[in-house]
Amino acid sequence: MKIIKTTSSEFEKEFNEILTRGKMDIENVEGIVKNIINEVKTEGNIALFRHISKFDKWSPETDRELEISEEEMKNAYENLDDKLKSALHLAFDRIKSYHEKQMPKTWLTFEDNGTVLGQKVTPVDRAGVYVPGGKAFYPSSLLMNVIPAIVAGVKEIVVTTPVIENKPNKLLLGALYICGCPKTFKVGGASAIAAMAYGTETVPKVDVITGPGNIFVATAKKLVYGEVNIDMIAGPSEIGIIADKTAKPNYMAIDLLSQAEHDEMASSIMITDSEELALKTKDEVYRFLAELEREEIARKSIEERGAIIIAGSIEEAIDLMNEIAPEHLEIVTANPFDLLPKIKHAGAIFLGENTPEPIGDYIAGPNHTLPTGGTAKFYSPLNVEIFMKKSSIISFSRDAIKEMGEECALLAHTEGLTAHEKSVLERLK
Repeated sequence: MKIIKTTSSEFEKEFNEILTRGKMDIENVEGIVKNIINEVKTEGNIALFRHISKFDKWSPETDRELEISEEEMKNAYENLDDKLKSALHLAFDRIKSYHEKQMPKTWLTFEDNGTVLGQKVTPVDRAGVYVPGGKAFYPSSLLMNVIPAIVAGVKEIVVTTPVIENKPNKLLLGALYICGCPKTFKVGGASAIAAMAYGTETVPKVDVITGPGNIFVATAKKLVYGEVNIDMIAGPSEIGIIADKTAKPNYMAIDLLSQAEHDEMASSIMITDSEELALKTKDEVYRFLAELEREEIARKSIEERGAIIIAGSIEEAIDLMNEIAPEHLEIVTANPFDLLPKIKHAGAIFLGENTPEPIGDYIAGPNHTLPTGGTAKFYSPLNVEIFMKKSSIISFSRDAIKEMGEECALLAHTEGLTAHEKSVLERLK
């Protein structure tokens, strides 16, 4: 893991590499993904059968085989360890409670001249959720994507997930049962995104697609955007940490590794004004590596895409981290809340030494589907509003149109839109 100083002559070059960490080579896979989407669009389930056989090591023969039954979900839930059930329910309740606080409202205002203006908030009819299932299973991603849709009031939720060798993960099945058994299909990758975007004989067409995935999933979401809405195009996971001399090196090291173990492409960046902390944290990183089940993945990530930056001050550290705009940002300083107003760009902010990033992944309540690769500068975490839409409400009285009609007609006339102009003037006669 490299340590770099802001005073180094190589710093600008090395920092620019960090800023481009989230670049995915979408162009190289775009042709493949377009073909997959077109096949699903034109052939429906026949294409899904072919893709599942090729990528997931089993061959469905009937449409019914694509769907996971409610009975399978229930049986898996009932056979889960009681402590695991309790943990899933705790996560469900906390995530639901947090997202309920996000709910936008329908509102109306009334003006003295009889004008009524407002906003009507309505959930989409059908939402699609993608849950990865290649390298690992993520029931937490299911909860984080399905619960906001439930809170938003979406009537039908469709879930797709790859099922290798037709053996669904029991924990994922149990989580599906807790979520009310949404329609779930054993389809993964770009095929799943295409199926939800256009619909097949079995998979319903949805209005919005959310959920993380690999580069093929991300590319497919990009290509179907416009046919449906999407949450974001997420890249590899990442963590940023701002720490001062009060931070514990062992805490910092294992928190950096908590992202590195996700993916060889994950980024783990700490910025500190303490050289002593930097050196001790690096030592702790290599001590912890040997203890990890996913050591090989984490080691490659931390050595190729991990860095500790030694800044001249915490103020400089904040400026640099705002440029990075990390997915997850931990602030581990003597007074972390003092820094909060200065943070402009981050997906989720974790304050204090007792708030490691995994708390946000599972149990805190806020969503863990977050913008990556610097897109926190303009994207927000997944929230209930992605599953909702807003309609403007306008009602003018006779007095109101008499009061403002001439100005409206003038603006229409200036733009050369005669019918617009006359539409208003007819009412002023």
